[in-house]
Amino acid sequence: MSNNTCRWGILGSAGIARKNWQSIRNSGNGTLVGVASRSIERAQSYIDECQSHVSYPEPPRAFGSYEEMVESPDIDALYIPLPTGLRKQWAIRAAQAGKHVLCEKPCGSDVAELEEILEACKEAGVQFMDGVMFMHSRRLDKIREILEDGDSIGRIRRINTLFSFCAPEEFLTGDIRMNSDLEPLGALGDLGWYNLRFTLWVMNYEMPKAVTGRLLNASGREDSPSLVPTEFSGELLFEGDISAGFYCSFLTEHQQLATISGTKGNLRLDDFVLPYFGNELAFTLNNAEFSQEVCDFHMKRFERRIAVEEYSDSHPTAQETNLFRNFGDLVIGGTPDPVWGDIALKTQKIMMACVESARLGGEPVQVL
Repeated sequence: MSNNTCRWGILGSAGIARKNWQSIRNSGNGTLVGVASRSIERAQSYIDECQSHVSYPEPPRAFGSYEEMVESPDIDALYIPLPTGLRKQWAIRAAQAGKHVLCEKPCGSDVAELEEILEACKEAGVQFMDGVMFMHSRRLDKIREILEDGDSIGRIRRINTLFSFCAPEEFLTGDIRMNSDLEPLGALGDLGWYNLRFTLWVMNYEMPKAVTGRLLNASGREDSPSLVPTEFSGELLFEGDISAGFYCSFLTEHQQLATISGTKGNLRLDDFVLPYFGNELAFTLNNAEFSQEVCDFHMKRFERRIAVEEYSDSHPTAQETNLFRNFGDLVIGGTPDPVWGDIALKTQKIMMACVESARLGGEPVQVL
């Protein structure tokens, strides 16, 4: 540690890391030391492009191999956006080298992989966290207030989430997410992780009794050993007859809708993963009323928009900045918080149970 600053390395040159290059810069408690790629030329090109857009006073340096970055003594934490098929190897090596691990999702190809990563982090005494940005938005605090006030929603009965984008042909035939060695969970891992995490958050991390999953579509690149999910839906059943449905897809255009329905009202987020551009993050509370007077039937809308002052992106208040700031605080504080690993493991367990259900033709599967 250096002067209460978390010194970061980015392990890989994935597209999402461009966003987090800026998040680290905006965090206030972190600095980016370097970027590693499979060649030093590729790493330097990545740095030059990002530095021209969002500059660090001291430009990050290029590492020509992942091994070199993992062993670097002037890096405290690694952000790992590598393909899922490679994450276990490098997350474990990072932990064993004493590096704190911020890992993109899905964190493993299966439950066993993530359990190995978490055990390595525990043994090394380093922080683990997955890269779900919306978990660090102040909007969730406001939603929790509404859920717990007893009147706005009442008793929760149903949660629904949809997250998708319509991928172009070049994505479906060339992107790494279409190769089962690199991203075996396809759209379920890339998008469905968010659906499941939001439901878990609403339920205060209570695990479902059973889940069902349906593989609606699958395909793969020419070099993919097997097909990967491109469209998937599922159901989660909780104690108290609370249910949750989700849909994720590479085949339908942008949608990221979440609804929470209860005995007194419902709450809707139109952008639960990636907030729409602006300086506010909002959601809608609806307490509709129905009345009848002989032949007149009236459904009255009583909606209330609730917002928090928080920029959607590219700002010190944005949720991705909060993610890196919160992680940096844990690193600087010196006491890892195991809750973040527990949450990730619960998400992975539910996801894999959905996969198993889909293999069984949609039969209910208990989450172990």
